[in-house]
Amino acid sequence: MALKEFKLPDIGEGIAEGEIVSWKVKAGQAVKEEDEFVEVMTDKATVTITVPFTGTIAELRCKEGDVVPVGNVIAVIDAGAAGGAAAAPAPAPAKPAAAPTPPPAPAAKAAAAAPAPVAPPKPAPVAAAAPAPAAAAFVQASPGKVLAAPATRRRARELGIDLATVAATGPRGRITNDDLAAATNTSAAPAARTAAPAAAGSAGAKAFTPIAIAPPPAGRSEERIPFRGLRRKIAEAMTRSKYTATHFTYVDDLDVTELVKIRGEAKKTFADKGINVTYLPFIMKAIVAAMREFPMMNASLDEVSQELVVKKYFNFGIATDTDSGLIVPVIKDVDRKSVTELAKELQELAARTRDGKITVDDLTGGTFTITNAGNIGGLFATPVINFPEVAILGVHAIKDAAIVKNGAIVAGKKMYLSVSIDHRIVDGATGARWMNVVKDCLEQPWRMLLG
Repeated sequence: MALKEFKLPDIGEGIAEGEIVSWKVKAGQAVKEEDEFVEVMTDKATVTITVPFTGTIAELRCKEGDVVPVGNVIAVIDAGAAGGAAAAPAPAPAKPAAAPTPPPAPAAKAAAAAPAPVAPPKPAPVAAAAPAPAAAAFVQASPGKVLAAPATRRRARELGIDLATVAATGPRGRITNDDLAAATNTSAAPAARTAAPAAAGSAGAKAFTPIAIAPPPAGRSEERIPFRGLRRKIAEAMTRSKYTATHFTYVDDLDVTELVKIRGEAKKTFADKGINVTYLPFIMKAIVAAMREFPMMNASLDEVSQELVVKKYFNFGIATDTDSGLIVPVIKDVDRKSVTELAKELQELAARTRDGKITVDDLTGGTFTITNAGNIGGLFATPVINFPEVAILGVHAIKDAAIVKNGAIVAGKKMYLSVSIDHRIVDGATGARWMNVVKDCLEQPWRMLLG
């Protein structure tokens, strides 16, 4: 037998861990190189990893739903006679790695940490080929980011510990539950507890006891669906946003009669070229104009360095409804593209998203998010910020309305816009003035030609 360990690869920049969504193979199954192996969900995207070499699946070390740090062994493959020393070295590396010996991993018990039975925290230093460079490269890829599993972050909040003050011993500089335990035993822990709420900006956050749902009444049925994959990632992101960013929402109505006319003409003009010109490109250009006047609306708070980061580029995430859940692909450099270029890119990006062909790059780098429920209905909503961005704009239905102009009532078109803003960073007056610029640009579209 030639057993080879398969470690969860570094799927993309800044990715510290992934959730095993579904195995495409089972123990004992013969596989060949490039067969589908495992579907992994990260904070950025869901990707399907293929089998790296031909052989037989000897062992699957993780269950579906487990959250696994990058670099942890998730499976073992019997690759035949080729390279038999690949799997057995588990004991051998343990000898040279005598210096840093973190406690054995009861941490693996923490719900989000991966069950890596063989040498739990050790596999990171084992890569004698270049352990230090690997860690350095990882830190450089995501400067200032504290790496920790969701369960570890939750535990840190419960203990009042600022993760930025904790020494990490886990793989690739990841903070483990053992590191938290060590931090609570040091004299610095009380200071960390005091500083944490201010740094995180989540003074109202608290831990809740999990609630179990009782079985159905006699004679009634129900369906239980595993809470994992994209839906769990959305839940984690929304919970963090609501407990961290201090939301306030500002709503205004717009007379978009002129915009409807211009968009109608543009749609006719470019229909022959296969480009569907929607209202969204016009709204995106109006947002850019408003952000140039109020740049703090295109910012984020770096909670580790305690700095406000004002973005000088305009990358807008577009919340997209799919069969799997809400996904937010990003249109890059909105300020450098025309309305028709944006329309074409939106069309292509939406198609890739709904077909499941979205890439990690398509989902990263956003500075602001737009969510559009106008085609579904309703009056307006109060959207949840796509943290760590500072704001999100809700775009709602355009409807026929009676509008007062010059003292007379005329028929026109109206719509609502609602912007949710992180009140820690942007004052209400600034948000209202920002919305006024967006409103002026959309009510008088010719203004955008002057910017």
